Amino acid sequence: MKKFQLIVLANLILLFMNATPGSAAAPAKISYTVTFPEAQAHYAEIEMTVSGLAQPSLELKMPVWTPGSYLVREFAKNIESLTATANGKAVAAPKLNKNTWKINTIGVNSVTVKYKLYAFELSVRTSFIDASHAFLSTSGVFLWPKGMLNSPSTIKIVPYKDWNKVSTSLEKVGGDTFTLTAPNFDILYDSPIEVGTQDVFDFNVKGVHYEVAMYGGGNYDKERLKVDMAKIIEAEAAVFGENPNKHYTFIVHNKLRNGGGLEHLSSTVLGASRDAYANERGYRGFLGLVAHEHFHLWNVKRLRPIVLGPFDYENENYTTNLWIAEGFTAYYQNLILRHADLTPAEGFLADMAADINTVENTPGTKVQPLAESSFDAWIKSYRPNENSVNTGISYYDKGAVIGMLLDLEIINSTNGKSSLDDVMKYMYNTYYKGLKRGYTDAEFKAGFEKFAGKKLDDFYAKYINGLAAIDYDKYLGYAGYKLTDDAAASNDPTIGATISNNGPKKIVTSVLRNSAAWVQGINVGDEIVSIDGTPVTDATTIMNGKKVGDQIKVTISRDGQAMIIPVALLRNPRQKNKIEELPNTTPQQLTVRAKWLKLQ
Repeated sequence: MKKFQLIVLANLILLFMNATPGSAAAPAKISYTVTFPEAQAHYAEIEMTVSGLAQPSLELKMPVWTPGSYLVREFAKNIESLTATANGKAVAAPKLNKNTWKINTIGVNSVTVKYKLYAFELSVRTSFIDASHAFLSTSGVFLWPKGMLNSPSTIKIVPYKDWNKVSTSLEKVGGDTFTLTAPNFDILYDSPIEVGTQDVFDFNVKGVHYEVAMYGGGNYDKERLKVDMAKIIEAEAAVFGENPNKHYTFIVHNKLRNGGGLEHLSSTVLGASRDAYANERGYRGFLGLVAHEHFHLWNVKRLRPIVLGPFDYENENYTTNLWIAEGFTAYYQNLILRHADLTPAEGFLADMAADINTVENTPGTKVQPLAESSFDAWIKSYRPNENSVNTGISYYDKGAVIGMLLDLEIINSTNGKSSLDDVMKYMYNTYYKGLKRGYTDAEFKAGFEKFAGKKLDDFYAKYINGLAAIDYDKYLGYAGYKLTDDAAASNDPTIGATISNNGPKKIVTSVLRNSAAWVQGINVGDEIVSIDGTPVTDATTIMNGKKVGDQIKVTISRDGQAMIIPVALLRNPRQKNKIEELPNTTPQQLTVRAKWLKLQ
């Protein structure tokens, strides 16, 4: 053995002898300070310090998406003026790619990075700052050091002017409202932060503390909300047998017109219309949103597809199971309101009929299988265009319908002893609590089969991976119901295009597959000038006096040029389904109905 090799071997032996557990290098410490010196201009300034470094370089990365919202949003686009210092001197921090900066840390123990963040997109998934408040959607705010996703961090919030509250599911440090801590970046990125003067109220549900932070005002009744939200929470916890949280935060953004929500592990962000709480339709819609997003704390945040955690924050995370993660949650948002006695049985049936109508009146339901809809969420569901209705189906809507079918199948097969609830609880206990991982397609299918008592290969082939027409009456019949289409006997004509007002102009905004407009080549973007020589002044009346088979001449303006397109009107295929009771229901059907609608 050569002398050089002996020296290397001796050094390696010495290294291993000294590498005892007690001598391991301490983990780096990560801290952030967030200030708002220009809140009125929608800016925050972030100061990030990483200390305890023992590596030649440090790469800092910004996520490109936020979990629960399946679209690459390129959050790094909102960063500007990034600088770095070490040992009291400025150091270079060149960009390696769209979302990564690299700093040379040879001989450096600590690095401080400062950057400005622009935030002017108020949604449940993106950050927004103005003089009235700051909403920090954390995955688009805080850089993470490469290789340190499992590291803890602290966040110091320096409020703007009269801001005096912070609402978040993150733990406070030493009781300080403005100093927060996260055990790792998965938790940090799953914990949005609201800072401002929001109206906050709280309540407890079986030992779990709930906080509701209302921004933007509104005609809500706090006491009524406390009672009804608690009913929802109890009904959902009953499905899974436990509530895994110690505390949970609802962040609600009330605007003139708003909607939507985004789930998190121990919190949610909801969009609501500030004046809708006072009417029953608006109030029930808000409760449905609460039920949907809160149900997610189990379904998708803990009981999850195997690819959705640990997350890859730099790339798409593909799954074919969003019809379970989102679709079943959409089903349960209505079912829970029924089981919590917040909506009558007929209201729930109307909700399910509405979901069925959405599915059946979407041409894309005959084009895109449900599993594919989930997989392609990144490029289709979150990137809709004028032709989306013809090429795809929502895994929310069809997933909710599939949830109903499987629920009825299980209830019927077990004579009312089991339901979809039992599948959800079994899967939660087996994969989240037991195996501590996500589930595969095959594993969830096996869970359905365990409680249905039969193989579901044909069901999956038809309705999950295929395009077969759904046999609604078979499944509704288990509970003594049938589907009735009130428009089945109609012979109303349609041109098959959606025409919207653009000032005085009537512009085509969508064309349905195989409609008259589709067949004759009327395009999205065309201006409808006249029909049979009569100027179109009201898009809602263009079919007045017309019947199926009529030949009409549609004058359009396309790219500044006039064209006359002959169109033969076709029958409007739009369905208007409702769920009706069958005559002469059997005891078995009544048993299924009672279990399904909680009528006992």
